[in-house]
Amino acid sequence: MSSNNSNQDPGEYSRRSDTQHFKRRPKKHHGLLWSLLIIVLIVVTGGIAYGYHMYNTAKTTFNKTYDSGNVKKLRNVSAVLKNGKPFSILLMGTDTGALGRHDTGRTDTMIIATVNPQKKTAYLTSIPRDTRVQIDGDSQSYEKINAAYTIGGASTAVDTVQTLLDVPIDFYAIVNMGGLEKMVNAVGGVTVTPTLTFKYGAANVTKGKKVTLNGKQALDYSRMREEDPLGDYGRQKRQRQIIQKLVIKGMGISSLTRYKTILNSLNGNLKTDMTFNDMITIRSRYGDATHHIKSETLQGEDAMIDGISYQIPTLTELQKISNHIRTTLDLKKSSKLTSSSTGTGDDSSYTSSTTGTTTQGGSTNGYTGY
Repeated sequence: MSSNNSNQDPGEYSRRSDTQHFKRRPKKHHGLLWSLLIIVLIVVTGGIAYGYHMYNTAKTTFNKTYDSGNVKKLRNVSAVLKNGKPFSILLMGTDTGALGRHDTGRTDTMIIATVNPQKKTAYLTSIPRDTRVQIDGDSQSYEKINAAYTIGGASTAVDTVQTLLDVPIDFYAIVNMGGLEKMVNAVGGVTVTPTLTFKYGAANVTKGKKVTLNGKQALDYSRMREEDPLGDYGRQKRQRQIIQKLVIKGMGISSLTRYKTILNSLNGNLKTDMTFNDMITIRSRYGDATHHIKSETLQGEDAMIDGISYQIPTLTELQKISNHIRTTLDLKKSSKLTSSSTGTGDDSSYTSSTTGTTTQGGSTNGYTGY
């Protein structure tokens, strides 16, 4: 797949220069995902309840968010939804909106959401943005996974995740930072119990003390990672926390005025290959799954390779996460996920910056049939 960089900032987001590729970039806090999927489904239901006019308003809005992205599907998604089987969606957050840029941007947050109607549970699996992978169509041997969307758009991001974990991705949804504050404000803010005490931007929270955050506060609450003992993993935990609270808050929305505000917040800020009809089908068949949300994270090991820091998950960890996701999708465990199929390493060794041990890896692409 060819690279898609026509609108990129010639600075830090250029991926074509070998010199820039091997230059250490400063840590950033500009990646955040707000899972609008469940809110979208709720909004659709509200639109139907409010009658023909609001239904058409919702349909018009969501038709504008549709983009097939030329994503390669590993299974018949229409049949999955028609039969009420569990489905998956890759949720991505990019930083282009809030920073005033119009380049493709990086997906500094990636979460695989799987929805199981039989178990009435939604599972959120976070993938660290620094996870080392091979990306089809890239001139570099290896990249951080957050560059996949920059290099080839939604199709490349989805393909990279499918290769990494040997799981089918049925849909994708990407949200930019420009609409995040609007969304949280549209639902009237979110109430959370902070996992630690810190002050960052508009967020000033105390561990264990419940607080209601507006859009800006929630944004900064989810951005901070330098002061978190768990680093990016701690940030991912807070992101999933906000997602869960956002879903709960959205479930109670019944105001017509609030409904219109939510719709307005989506304009230009959401892109997905889920159609309006898909949303209606999912809301009617899978709505109860929003009542129970569980989460986990793909754990990696710190590694410094050619002056670049990566997160590299072990094969055991990849198999564990893959099998859990596949179980939530009612699929058999992966039989083809090996060190040579994940795309996380190469034939040379690297030194883990946390353990000091030398690790070996391999890399080719491969999928398990579905």
